[in-house]
Amino acid sequence: GSGHPAGASVGSGKPAGTSAGSIGSAPQGHGQGHPAPLIPSKADKFPSVPISATAASVVPVPKDVPVKSITYEWAPPVPNKYLAVRYIELLPPEKRPVAGSEGAVYRRKQMARQLPEHDQDPSKCHELSPAEVKQMEQYVRKYKDEALGVGDVLLPEDMAQVQAGRQAGSGAGGAGNATGGGAPGAASGQGMAGPGAGVRGGAGNEPAGLRAGAGTFSGPAGGAMGTAAAAGAMSAGLPLKNFSCHHCKKPMQLGEPAVYAERAGYDKLWHPACFVCCTCKELLVDMIYFWKKDSMYCGRHYGDSEKPRCAGCDELIFSNEYTQAEGQNWHLKHFCCFDCDCVLAGETYVMEKDKPVCQPCYMTSYAVKCSSCQKPVEPEAQRVSYGEHHWHAEPDCFKCSGCTKCLMGQRFMAVKNFLFCSVECKKKIIN
Repeated sequence: GSGHPAGASVGSGKPAGTSAGSIGSAPQGHGQGHPAPLIPSKADKFPSVPISATAASVVPVPKDVPVKSITYEWAPPVPNKYLAVRYIELLPPEKRPVAGSEGAVYRRKQMARQLPEHDQDPSKCHELSPAEVKQMEQYVRKYKDEALGVGDVLLPEDMAQVQAGRQAGSGAGGAGNATGGGAPGAASGQGMAGPGAGVRGGAGNEPAGLRAGAGTFSGPAGGAMGTAAAAGAMSAGLPLKNFSCHHCKKPMQLGEPAVYAERAGYDKLWHPACFVCCTCKELLVDMIYFWKKDSMYCGRHYGDSEKPRCAGCDELIFSNEYTQAEGQNWHLKHFCCFDCDCVLAGETYVMEKDKPVCQPCYMTSYAVKCSSCQKPVEPEAQRVSYGEHHWHAEPDCFKCSGCTKCLMGQRFMAVKNFLFCSVECKKKIIN
């Protein structure tokens, strides 16, 4: 019931906005790319790294091969459509964001769960004081500067080439590089077989400041093909030496895309299905992550690691005083009686069906009645219960109905709402 000072706070604003194709992508080109220096992250710009572009090789599709089209509510914003499709295929079937599927419903739920608007924007919170607004702005600024990012999807072997090129000091610039950088090795031009391949704009149901891409991919019924290098690697499916998933520690497969996170460093990579929050173990929705102390978080659990969260309104607590009760944190004004809404901070309360209730409401609506005096039994009072009957644990109430002998600590028999010390006393009352 007592208040405790909230933890230190820093940061402001919403997560930086991005449109499809701006994270880990580049204009589709056919020139030979050259690695460029890593670009430092900025507060209002998602992290990005340079591109290594390779010429695309389109695989012809026979006219008699059926073409199927799948619409995704979201797809990784990479120009190489083979990587985008293969990334989604490597997710658990029930979590693939195919339009109209349970995976699409899962994605929308996780978007609201992992990235609540009231963790990003003070205007979405209830009745913050000016001081609390300032603290929240500092907190959001902090996570933009230090933790927030979006994963990059690319082949580990491509990343290895980029890293080797950087170490060799091959310099910056070159045809096919995107101004401002992108994900290394992500761009390889149109590599999808079949018509209609592409990535569309935002799906429109994401929190303000965080946008994602959607896309329709078409290809042969047997599977989509990418660049010549990717197509050849896909058939191999061999383990890649020196490339192990940071989460499960198992090796990556040749030709299979991995997820990278700039905040974590490009020496770490994840299987698409392993890019999860360290707390809830759920897929990081749209690959939006928060990196802290060598751990990957979703937005919600990053917030929980920084600030207490109110169990009443689900918002982070930025005030200096709050209540801890029932193993949870509460704004002072939100830890209140479930029946009458009176504030319970510093007051006696009773948990009734997992809901806090003030003592007056408990006595009126929930307290059991003593079978002897017919008065309600106070929540803090000792009582004796037998079946559906209850008594105050006092000599005046818990006594023999025949001889009025106190039965505390004694053998007794209960018949309906009567108590007896012996068969003889029972016969006096009940024939």
